[in-house]
Amino acid sequence: MNTLWALLSSAACAYLLGSISFAVIVSKLYSKKDVRDYGSGNAGMTNVLRNFGKLPAALTLLGDFTKGVVAVLLGRYLFSLFGVTAFDGAYVAGLFALLGHMYPLYFGFKGGKGVLTSAGIILVINPITLAVLLVEFLIAFGISKMVSLGSIVDAVSYPIVTYIVLKVSGEPALINTLFAALIGIIVLYLHRENIKRIFAGTEYKFGQKKEK
Repeated sequence: MNTLWALLSSAACAYLLGSISFAVIVSKLYSKKDVRDYGSGNAGMTNVLRNFGKLPAALTLLGDFTKGVVAVLLGRYLFSLFGVTAFDGAYVAGLFALLGHMYPLYFGFKGGKGVLTSAGIILVINPITLAVLLVEFLIAFGISKMVSLGSIVDAVSYPIVTYIVLKVSGEPALINTLFAALIGIIVLYLHRENIKRIFAGTEYKFGQKKEK
């Protein structure tokens, strides 16, 4: 019974926390406009940067990343409170925080693609994995100038990096790798339109001027 309560409380709290869409909140506070009505229509940092500037984008980055961190820490705490393995709480909370970010309860279930929130989740679960993914992202972004391509590369490699890092450190890798694969699949699915634009040569590149 304790396991069920730990699962439900962790999932609910993480989803509600993840549903706080900082891109929408910041854009409305900054300019009384909804970022989802502009650019790509995505409630994410890149779209905020492109349409509202650096400060709103920085605030969005901080908020989306931090809620991933807080959700996982909260999940661990709730699981330990009910006497259940805190390690499992990290995965439950991480997944539901990500779902909340993508399909936010407070904003009509239209959110972002979860890259920054995923980064916050991964930081708590395995910082080394996040460091490797960050290097990969920077390389892909540096070559292409496309934030989306860096995110896609990380989504594909996340389970692979997770498995290698844990095997090298002698830790159990199965659950972590499955969790990483699930997150990677979700992020890839939400980037499906970006993938089409990349192949079509029409994807937005950092620094590119907005079309008028």
